Amino acid sequence: MSISTLNSYLPHVRLPSRRRTTTTTSNRVLATLSDPHVLRLAETLEDSISAASPLPLPYLQKLRDTSSQTLLSTPWPSRKDEPFRFTDTSFIKNADIQPVPFSSTQSLSSLPVSEDTLLPNLTVVDGYVVDSLSQLSEFPDGVFVGLLSNLNSESIMKRVSEYVSDFQGDLFWSLNGVGAPDVIVVYVPEGCKVEKPLCLRFVSVNGSDKDSKSLPISNPRILVLVEKGGEISIVEEYSGGDENDKSYWTNSVLEVVIGDGAKVRHSYIQTQSLNAAHVKWTSVRQDSKSAYELTEVSTGGKLSRHNVHVQQVGPDTSTELSTFHLSIGDQLQDLHSKLVLDHPRGFSRQIHKCIVAHSLGQAVFDGNVQVNRDAQQTDAGQLTRSLLLEPRATVNIKPNLQIIADDVKCSHGAAISDLEQNQLFYFQARGIDIAAARRALIFSFAAEVIERFPEKSVQKKAEGLITKLLIPKLLSR
Repeated sequence: MSISTLNSYLPHVRLPSRRRTTTTTSNRVLATLSDPHVLRLAETLEDSISAASPLPLPYLQKLRDTSSQTLLSTPWPSRKDEPFRFTDTSFIKNADIQPVPFSSTQSLSSLPVSEDTLLPNLTVVDGYVVDSLSQLSEFPDGVFVGLLSNLNSESIMKRVSEYVSDFQGDLFWSLNGVGAPDVIVVYVPEGCKVEKPLCLRFVSVNGSDKDSKSLPISNPRILVLVEKGGEISIVEEYSGGDENDKSYWTNSVLEVVIGDGAKVRHSYIQTQSLNAAHVKWTSVRQDSKSAYELTEVSTGGKLSRHNVHVQQVGPDTSTELSTFHLSIGDQLQDLHSKLVLDHPRGFSRQIHKCIVAHSLGQAVFDGNVQVNRDAQQTDAGQLTRSLLLEPRATVNIKPNLQIIADDVKCSHGAAISDLEQNQLFYFQARGIDIAAARRALIFSFAAEVIERFPEKSVQKKAEGLITKLLIPKLLSR
């Protein structure tokens, strides 16, 4: 049932009239429980997608129908909801949200190509793939990188369809399901090891002035499926092009399915406009003996929220999550993660580090590690450390372990502070002035995560980004 069908039972909400389908009494009950604001937004997304692709594939239609059904009973999150207790989304809710039209992205030719010219890359502008800006070199036999609608292999299509709409997240996940124009598919067949990293470059071009109520939205969606014994490295980049003051909303979803003994290295850099909203979902499903490594650096967005959900569905599985967040202005950097271990001998390590370098800056970390009864001999560790460089800077952290199994080795820790005086004194005692000492300590704090990027080029890019953003702040102190 589409959102527009339900709107016929909401007399206080006036929305464009679209096709009608048969509804039941239960749908009438749902209508009274629905959030009119959410329905308006979903209707807007539906209309824009129908105009761009009137006849979607059955699998895309399944995704949209499932997401629409979920939105019927999903209200807009408020500070009263535990997952959003420290995350104010009113910046998005109070805006005039309009999808970026397909036609506005296809004539682009002035954007620079990826700096990593030796890496195969797929460029996505405002949620739409732009072939002229992409450089997809030849992959090993059986590997597919492209849009679901361009997939000609029935066997791959069958495999991909098993995971479309397989997991359900929050409101933003479902909005993406309604508004995604297509699904970018990365498929690695059994036993195949892709040597070169694949760069997925997402650029936001259409934006409004920061004082405008208008908020263009894009909904990129990616599915990565790596079969048994396969390996791939993915570099996921989000930027605002040359504009660093435009307002827009990137609402992105990445699903990763890793087969038995397969491995995925995932590098993620987010440098969007400081007036933008960036909401990101990463959902990972790991089979036995598989490995997933996420390394993230996030510095952009007025509101930036990354939801990470990892589920180990087999024994002897390894998960490593490394994150660095930086807030240099009136920004909120938010990481909500959940790791579910259901089988024996699971291994996980999570390190979260953030720096808040502005009196109005905020950071949030809510990390949950759930060790269920059958996950015996699990080894799980979690650590979060935060630096507050201004007196009124704020960080809210909630690291937590839920352990039901009785034969495990688990630990977690948290620390929030400014730079320690004894560390500064150590440098000063050796003739290094306090400003240089602060710079050295701050950059070494971030380096612990940056050094975990598998590719040297990505490491250098992250180091340059942190230097560019932090040096002016440190020199002004």
